[in-house]
Amino acid sequence: MAASTHTVTNQAPPLVDYDVFSADRVLVAAVERHLDPGLLDEAREDLSGFGRSAGSAQVQEWGALANENPPKLRTHDRYGNRIDEVDFHPSWHRLLGKGVSAGLTSAWGRPGGHVRRAAGFLVWTQAEAGNGCPLSMTHAAVPALRTDPALAAEWEPRLTSVLYDQGLRPAAEKAGVLFGMGMTEKQGGSDVRANTTTARPLAEDGTYELTGHKWFCSAPMSDGFLVLAQAPDGLTCFLVPRVLADGTRNVFRIQRLKDKLGNRSNASSEVEFDGTWARRVGEEGRGVRTIIGMVAATRLDCVLGSAALMRQAVAQAVHHSAHRQAFGGLLIDKPLMRNVLADLALESEAATTLAMRLAAAYDDGGEQERALLRLAVPAAKYWVTKRCTPVAAEALECLGGNGYVEESGLPRLLRESPLNSIWEGAGNVQALDVLRALQREPGALDAYLREVGQARGADHRLDAAIKNLLAELADLDGIEGRARRLVERLALVLQGSLLVRYAPPEVADAFCGSRLGGDWGTAFGTLPHSLDLASVVERARPVG
Repeated sequence: MAASTHTVTNQAPPLVDYDVFSADRVLVAAVERHLDPGLLDEAREDLSGFGRSAGSAQVQEWGALANENPPKLRTHDRYGNRIDEVDFHPSWHRLLGKGVSAGLTSAWGRPGGHVRRAAGFLVWTQAEAGNGCPLSMTHAAVPALRTDPALAAEWEPRLTSVLYDQGLRPAAEKAGVLFGMGMTEKQGGSDVRANTTTARPLAEDGTYELTGHKWFCSAPMSDGFLVLAQAPDGLTCFLVPRVLADGTRNVFRIQRLKDKLGNRSNASSEVEFDGTWARRVGEEGRGVRTIIGMVAATRLDCVLGSAALMRQAVAQAVHHSAHRQAFGGLLIDKPLMRNVLADLALESEAATTLAMRLAAAYDDGGEQERALLRLAVPAAKYWVTKRCTPVAAEALECLGGNGYVEESGLPRLLRESPLNSIWEGAGNVQALDVLRALQREPGALDAYLREVGQARGADHRLDAAIKNLLAELADLDGIEGRARRLVERLALVLQGSLLVRYAPPEVADAFCGSRLGGDWGTAFGTLPHSLDLASVVERARPVG
């Protein structure tokens, strides 16, 4: 009998039906480090259950279907009435519902809420990143609304609900709501003070009529939006409900959905306001200060989202290499592939460790931690999100041709990878924000130096990097032109200090030697061969 031509051998099994949380040693350790011991058992149980969902074949299929069937805009119904609705594949609603029920919009009012939510966000983003946008916006709206106690009392219980209630109805009739945001306009982009959308006061105190166009409006299917517009006394923050209290649709004209590189399952839109009813949030003329709490929270989610994408990319690369035979042995045992995988694992661990430390600072809420966040969040947003794309690309290459085909899932990760670097302010915006914090809020630098100083004396390369950083900070000549370089060093020193304190010695040694000590090439896989790279790779291997 002729031999079969279709016998399949030497293919790695799919990474499926596993616990995404428990399989991540770095994330588990971060949760155990930052949560009160009394909360740990419950948190582990919840996150492990969520991790099993994220790693299941069913949820992975939902993510694929949501991307293969992107949202569609319906501007009018069959009779010609303007409805401005966005239709999503059922898988999108299932994913979003799971995220809401797991508490990814509910962190502000429960002990350890930010650490638990951050871990969950890291887990769920690995199943599908697109639904992270409405989850993030809804979570982040809370600090902005708290500037108006009456609005917060009305809306916060709806925003933090763990019930996903889809469909456009008055918010008072819903078990839970989602929020979006509209800040940028065509003529200004990140320069929101150049916005031209106008707000005309109405007879009822605190209410306005908006007229204008938003170039990017996140999550247009949401129940409410925080937007910026020019009121008589300057740029002001407003709450725009999608449906008014009497059940009529607010004027919210979705002109088109953006055709994006990645993030295909999620709807991003352009919208028109034309006599749109809005409620003022905070004082007139203080719109940026009012909404900045929302921006900071979403920037941290950018860090978390990028850390999640990196973790999934590295998990896939290590898993593949642990099963694929080449040149007489497993890929994972080949010295050069081990070097590549270890280098990727360092980047992933540093990102996760930093992101979870910042989430813990939110839970602490003290003055010192708030000051640290003011500097560390934009620095982390700048650096971690920029590292995501090269990590995703290198991880894809580890799978060779298998990684280049859609079925592997790696192309979806690669397309998604640049988003968080752009969303909520691209690199230059973050770098300039760090400069503002350094110049206007000296307590932020003090808090940062206290944080990294806790690791002083543990590694000579870290000590030298801190010393060099201080020299750079002391020299203000041409500071704006070298802001990216400075912010990169701020982020790397902070990551190095955290790994020296919390990671195994082989991880801290490799990170400090390469990222801080300069013993590194310009591509992944250029770590010194004398390091304990096998232990670094094994730590990154999905387990359980």
